Amino acid sequence: MRAAVLTRFGVPLTVREVPDPEAGGGEVVVEVLATCVAPYAAEVFSGERNYPLVPPVVPGIGGVGRVVHVGPDATRLRPGDLVWCDCTVRSRDDALTPDITLQGWSSRGEGGARLARYLHDGSFAELMRVPTENVFPLPAAAGEDPARWAALGVHVIPYGGLLAGGLAAGETLLVSGATGNLGSSAVAVALAMGAGRVVAPGRNRAALGLLADRFGSRVRPVPLTGDEAADRAAMSAAADGPVDMVIDLLPPSAPSSVARTAAMTAREYGRVVLMGGVGMLGGDDLALPYPWIMRNSVTVRGQWMYPRTANVGIVRLIASGALDLAPERVRVFGLDAVDDAVTYAASHGGPFDRTVLAPPAG
Repeated sequence: MRAAVLTRFGVPLTVREVPDPEAGGGEVVVEVLATCVAPYAAEVFSGERNYPLVPPVVPGIGGVGRVVHVGPDATRLRPGDLVWCDCTVRSRDDALTPDITLQGWSSRGEGGARLARYLHDGSFAELMRVPTENVFPLPAAAGEDPARWAALGVHVIPYGGLLAGGLAAGETLLVSGATGNLGSSAVAVALAMGAGRVVAPGRNRAALGLLADRFGSRVRPVPLTGDEAADRAAMSAAADGPVDMVIDLLPPSAPSSVARTAAMTAREYGRVVLMGGVGMLGGDDLALPYPWIMRNSVTVRGQWMYPRTANVGIVRLIASGALDLAPERVRVFGLDAVDDAVTYAASHGGPFDRTVLAPPAG
């Protein structure tokens, strides 16, 4: 098969012939139809983000595909099935605290690194080997536009955070980082889940306008000034009532003060979910005040990625039409143009911009 290979950090990907993957027990081989290229992929491949990838590696984070071969333990999947492949792989030998690797992308700790050495390659290829439990059936409609459905890989991340925070219908949510690729997704997913109001702070006024135009009065955009007290007051005023939950999806380049300002809009007994990259490239700690957390009984939790069941939930939200993919801007590249796709994604990382690699179209 043909695949895009990262031979070493700081050089373009190389498209070349590599051996076809073979499924062992508990595994599935899938023909990759479409996979999203993350806006920050160039930062990963340059080494700037210092991800624990070990070249040579076929990168890529999940995708839409068709089953080619199933292992003997698969009871429902069949060759030809249209499926979503989840990149978040968990070890099977510790149900309480499994090791995790993002197949073809990243990992956590030594256990995750060991898992990544086995499930090394991702979706920038014609074929991919995936654990059986990471393959989820898609409705037939997804086969008509797999490139658009590849946005599953974006939307499932904030969906996992909203589930972790227990977002309920009618609640007010504040999305820290709302104008980014993941943050804007959180706005759309929260509204699909029934949020009554979403406060959307950000510096990019054009992106704030796009969110307001798309979703109407349920979204309350707030232009940020950088003054913590003024910004917190503006966000609280936009909520027009208590902020039940805050989700932070800011990138590593954002200062911790922006995340702290947003988090401290949460009401008494409110919830704060941290999913972004603040502090991962250095900088100050978040430094939430102990008395504020304790005396207001605020719940603060981290959430890396999402539970397996979130894949089923996000598929249902899209299939039902509650989460509408139609307005999203999708640019598709063939496998041979993978480096063009990475460059394009870096400059098109705004709300609802999707860069997609479609290996069969190469």
